[in-house]
Amino acid sequence: MDLNFHLHGGSPSSSTSSSDHHRRPNNNSSPNPPNGHSSDPMHSWWESISKARSRIHLLSSLLPSSPDDEDPLSSLADTDRPARSLLLSSTAYSSVSAALYSPSSGSGEDPLCHWLYDTYLSSDPDLRLVVLSYLPLISSIYLHRIHYPPLDIPVSLSGFEAVLLALYSSETKARNGKPVTISIPDLSQPSLYHSPRNPVKSSNPTSKSSKPLVGILSPPLEPQIAVKSTKRACIVGVALDCYYKQISQMPSWSKLDFCKFASVWAGQDCPCTSDFDQKPENFVKRMAAEVGGKDARIPLPWELLQPVLRILGHCLLGPLNVDEVKDAASVAVRRLYARASHDLVPQAILATRSLIQLDTGAREAAKAAATAAANASGSNANTPSKAKKPEILLVSK
Repeated sequence: MDLNFHLHGGSPSSSTSSSDHHRRPNNNSSPNPPNGHSSDPMHSWWESISKARSRIHLLSSLLPSSPDDEDPLSSLADTDRPARSLLLSSTAYSSVSAALYSPSSGSGEDPLCHWLYDTYLSSDPDLRLVVLSYLPLISSIYLHRIHYPPLDIPVSLSGFEAVLLALYSSETKARNGKPVTISIPDLSQPSLYHSPRNPVKSSNPTSKSSKPLVGILSPPLEPQIAVKSTKRACIVGVALDCYYKQISQMPSWSKLDFCKFASVWAGQDCPCTSDFDQKPENFVKRMAAEVGGKDARIPLPWELLQPVLRILGHCLLGPLNVDEVKDAASVAVRRLYARASHDLVPQAILATRSLIQLDTGAREAAKAAATAAANASGSNANTPSKAKKPEILLVSK
């Protein structure tokens, strides 16, 4: 699809900020500029605060507001850390979500997509986190409209695609044409975690055990200027990988939305979801009923499913996640396991089975610890304690 605003140009109102973001520093410049602004930390802090406040005021003007209530975003702009306050505001998240769900959202003329695009190109890391927190919504609405387009009106999704391409381009630049690899332990070595000082010589002269084993998680990324149908899953997957890298700073409502969307992407619930549950938990039934039985499954190639499973793994096993996020992730993983079992995808079956077993083990361990703590507190309460002898204080005359 053709984009209505360019990747490196942004919206007309913010072409200066995006060009400043991509401008390389001059090596011939002196370390102390004449104006002294760039070396002044107070000036940099105030500039960051002013930029965040201007972005918040612009966002407030784009969102519909009710005449009875005060603008909830105005108070966020007055805080000491406005970008962080915007990230952690559930009210702002709900307002942006309602705007993204509108039928006219996602086009090249959508001002909210312009705001998301320009904000992600800013140099403020907290503002970039704000855009990433809406990525589950953007990717879900975009993929749903791609695979289930409305019949009455033509759909233009160039606004959503520009935001996804901005994330993809930043990750392409960060990887610098290199693949994402992991080191695989060599079972022929004496230890899985240490390399011996004197490598063991193999009796087989053709053995290559001395060379490190490397697995490729993601191949090198190619620059893209448009979202083609053959590259759509890769672009969305790379954008979700950017979300995963910052997932520890994402608010719980963003993670919860992603888990629910992953359940919808997997398809309808089926008996396969409880293959590993001897007695299905109440939260599984509750969350499955909340997600709904409407079948809105989408194609899930491995390049898209892999970052989805990484995010669900964090939501499932992260110690600081709330129970609602863990429960939603548990339902999503079980549905994805059922989908992979029907589609006969070995990689997805192994990954989802591992997550289900880890989830089951963690819940059983938590129940055992809670039971042991309750028994210990009960036994201490019922055990009579011996009366202490009165203390005798010796006072010298």
